[in-house]
Amino acid sequence: MKRKKWYGGIFSILLIFSVILAGCSSSTGGDGGSKDDVTLDVFQFKVEFKSQFEALAKMYEKENPGVKIKISTVGGGNDYKSAITAKFASGEEPAVFNIGGPVDVEQYRDRLLDLKDTKAAKAALDGTLDGVKEDGQILGLPFNQEGYGLIYNKRIFKEAGIDPEELTSYSALEAAVKKIDSQKDKLKLDAVFAYPVKEKWVTGNHLSNVFLAPEFDGNVLEASKSPTVKFTDGDKFKQLVDIQNKYSVQPTASLDYSQQVEELFSLEKVAIIQQGNWVYNTVYDMDPELAEKGIGIIPIPNGEKATGMPVGVPNYWAVNKKSDEKVQKEAKKFLDWMYTSDEGKKAVLEDFKFIPAYEGYDVEKIADPISKEIYKYSQAGNTTGWVFNGYPVGWNDELGASVQKYVTGKLTWEEFVKQNIENWEKIRSK
Repeated sequence: MKRKKWYGGIFSILLIFSVILAGCSSSTGGDGGSKDDVTLDVFQFKVEFKSQFEALAKMYEKENPGVKIKISTVGGGNDYKSAITAKFASGEEPAVFNIGGPVDVEQYRDRLLDLKDTKAAKAALDGTLDGVKEDGQILGLPFNQEGYGLIYNKRIFKEAGIDPEELTSYSALEAAVKKIDSQKDKLKLDAVFAYPVKEKWVTGNHLSNVFLAPEFDGNVLEASKSPTVKFTDGDKFKQLVDIQNKYSVQPTASLDYSQQVEELFSLEKVAIIQQGNWVYNTVYDMDPELAEKGIGIIPIPNGEKATGMPVGVPNYWAVNKKSDEKVQKEAKKFLDWMYTSDEGKKAVLEDFKFIPAYEGYDVEKIADPISKEIYKYSQAGNTTGWVFNGYPVGWNDELGASVQKYVTGKLTWEEFVKQNIENWEKIRSK
């Protein structure tokens, strides 16, 4: 009897130990999840669709039990590039993050997974993958297509007697701005513009692109390889900085994106802002009627010649190849689902308010008037390429910072041009 009790005791202990081991083997490391659970850390910059993106992620989680999508959004008044660099330095690397084109491909090359086998890559529209192709690999998937220009308030233009279709040259724009400015009190405006010089991307990326793109034939790859920049249209660049700065809510150097779009434009305190179709959701949240019926967009003039609408792929989704293989697989599956499933495509058009960069979409259902107008320019081929994603690493930030110095009187325009040419050449010579 004693021997039986001894064997029975050993058997009980082994049984308990095996149960404990089984429990440990099914754990993901303290969170009690199954070994099949996957957490996708997504680090993205697009504040304009933050809530809509999070809602779509929740839908995906419901359809895919065991998958958790953790989204961190850094953008708007914050510097995404600095934030993602700090994230990598911390060792807490996201599985999915954003890159801007060939310069970012070069900078983050050791982390970029080849995505050519994804459904989304196969469905991408012609030209939308040009900035992320390298050695037969596709190292990112396009967010969407976007366009930017001068977004205006239709009611204010009408009351001021301004026809937006006539503003195809700098002189026409200048005359219209002065006309609106002379009627500020009657129109109940704080200023004609809200010019957010605090946002270095507004000047360093978008405005500069209008005047530098012609140097590179609107080709981002040409810009990414060029050892120098000439500022051939630098005097015309100056005109647009000056007019926006002079007729803006002050001080422009401390005016940010949220103030520009939410506090000033959406509340109809200014008539014009330099922005793109991504502002629609924000304006809609503030004033649905204004967003749907009261705003339009025109291209930024380059001197006296009419220009196309700057249209391009703003950013790409990248998958971190340093992530666990299971995480990489789920990341690709999620991105495919977002852009190629019926639920995902519906969200892209109706919730994100994106201009799609992929085949298989009903473009008649593009949600907002700004995107529809930009899509018309794109269909007509009346566009300007986005070369700013081919600027040398960090140069656009330096350019934006030097615009801040120029508008506050710390740099002359001649010094501004000289400094930024030298910076471009210095970075590219390394």
